[in-house]
Amino acid sequence: MAVTGILLVLFLVAHMLGNLKIFTGETAFDHYAHWLREIGTPLLPSTWFLWIQRTALLAAVLAHIGAATVLAVRARAARPVRYAHRKKVNGSYAARTMRWGGVIILLFVIYHILDLTTGHLNPEGVPGRPYGNVVADFAPERWYVTLFYTLAVVALGFHLRHGAFSAFRSLGQQTPAGERRARAAALGFAVVLCAGYLVVPFAVLTGLVA
Repeated sequence: MAVTGILLVLFLVAHMLGNLKIFTGETAFDHYAHWLREIGTPLLPSTWFLWIQRTALLAAVLAHIGAATVLAVRARAARPVRYAHRKKVNGSYAARTMRWGGVIILLFVIYHILDLTTGHLNPEGVPGRPYGNVVADFAPERWYVTLFYTLAVVALGFHLRHGAFSAFRSLGQQTPAGERRARAAALGFAVVLCAGYLVVPFAVLTGLVA
């Protein structure tokens, strides 16, 4: 669970940094998108690197979901009879957040692929013009897309906050002082990543990027 989560987080960071290149202008952003398709050439045919990356990410996502399912089944088996009385604790809230947040994130990823990868749900959807596609996607009249994007990113933030903290513990962090640092680091990382993803749609929505 922790290892697959780390792989997915590394992708999220790289993807966020790539998204922020939109502030360098249309030419630079489109050139960056074209460069992604040519990574590995001439050793690899054009776009092969992207497909290798997508395959690896899909495998990581499936393994992550599988690990989450196994852990949930083990937890339920370890306590077959529910407590008659149980105080509301952060753990139960985090578990619900992770579960439903994961569903929201999965649905958003499917939409995001159909929107900005294949272009089927994008109002412009022109291959080779990623800058124009992003601007068309988050235009003011499509505020509901920005709202859905925001909901998904906030869900991702909760998922990352709890997931990062859990990963620290899974990978050996056990001391009280280390736990406090891990919680602070997990929260800070989640906030920074969410801000990095949300700044793009809101920049388009407010006309800063057009």
